[in-house]
Amino acid sequence: MLNVQKRYKKRLTPVQILALGFFSVIMIGSFLLMLPISSKVGTVTPFIDAFFTSTSAVCVTGLVTLNTGEHWSYFGSTVIMFLIQIGGLGFMSFATLFALLLGKKITLKERLIMQEAMNSFSLQGLVKLAKYILIFTFSVEGVGALFLATKFIPEYGLEKGTYFAIFHSVSAFCNAGFDLTGNSLVPYADNTVIILTISALIIIGGLGFAVWAEIYNYKGLKKLSVHSKLVITMTLILLIGGWILMFILEAGNPETLKPMSLKGKLLSSLFASVSPRTAGFNSISTSGMTLGGITLTIILMFIGGSPGGTAGGIKTTTTGILLMTIICMIKNREDTTVFNRTITKGLVYKAFVISTIAMGVVIVDTMILSITEVGASLEYILYEIVSAFGTVGLTLGLTPKLTVVGKLLIALTMYIGRVGPLTLFLALSSKKNGSSIKYPEGKILVG
Repeated sequence: MLNVQKRYKKRLTPVQILALGFFSVIMIGSFLLMLPISSKVGTVTPFIDAFFTSTSAVCVTGLVTLNTGEHWSYFGSTVIMFLIQIGGLGFMSFATLFALLLGKKITLKERLIMQEAMNSFSLQGLVKLAKYILIFTFSVEGVGALFLATKFIPEYGLEKGTYFAIFHSVSAFCNAGFDLTGNSLVPYADNTVIILTISALIIIGGLGFAVWAEIYNYKGLKKLSVHSKLVITMTLILLIGGWILMFILEAGNPETLKPMSLKGKLLSSLFASVSPRTAGFNSISTSGMTLGGITLTIILMFIGGSPGGTAGGIKTTTTGILLMTIICMIKNREDTTVFNRTITKGLVYKAFVISTIAMGVVIVDTMILSITEVGASLEYILYEIVSAFGTVGLTLGLTPKLTVVGKLLIALTMYIGRVGPLTLFLALSSKKNGSSIKYPEGKILVG
């Protein structure tokens, strides 16, 4: 029996270990959150709600069936915070940390898993990168907590205010969207320090650690990699474009921006552009938004953040490659080029596959929820599904009303979104076919 287990373990690929690792952390979190000590009233939390919350935390989403601030005790919310941290950085980063503390050598197999988890181009310098990620993360979260503490401590007192500052800093940097206020950041819509601090943490966490490593060692724009240039460019386009469009769409809406001052309108429209990629905090009523604002939010949630960071979605680079491929085809160019560099057809195919699978998941899940969630409108269901897949956490109010089947489906969608649709399908598929057979070309009319 032991030999069979060993042989099975050896056959597991890095992507399979990665997928199983996330699921294991979710299950551990579920059982911890079920404990009476985890709830404020001291009763056992139903498994489905504990599992949903654990999945949402590990997948750094923020969708909840139970109000985080009202239901969970300090122990429960601390468990959620640790799950967010592990989910945001990846369990391999923490496994590496413990291995280094224990003086254990990082094996080649573990490095392969780290490479997959960190979206790294090579095996070289992965352990050093893991150390950098941990130090960078805790430093940024610490600074963020200090800024938030200046507002939370006067309001909640030293102990509770400090805890709130740390929790929300971790939640924002990991793009999780969990809050302890009970109404996200709506009470702080006009608070410059809180809105800008949370926004900065979301953007920093969503850019990706490889990009920040290059920014830290900045030696001129020409020295930046094509990856970093594309990430920064797409991020700026989405943030500024989203900010302007959200202001235009919601400025006259009496349920969102209209009653606010000009400062409040500018802050909240900026935050409504930042948060869908992919944090899940909100400073205005999501259900009160115009149809245009909701549609824009769905688009931003689907795209998400950047690879190698804490954000979800199909990623900015995937979107950028697809857009440049379209532009190059319109210009009758054979190859996709970005910043005067040719993108290999393999990367273009991968971007296309990720986007197609993502759209397939959204469509199938929307159809299923339209059957299970009787009475819910298509708008609410689509918003919920895209939010779950993009690991965002925004909702129009459907999450607490979900049926058991709906909760399980949303949990599965969050898991697919966090692990990555392509990674999950590769983990479930058989080994790659090494056949070198090439068939004659076939011509098909398209368009």
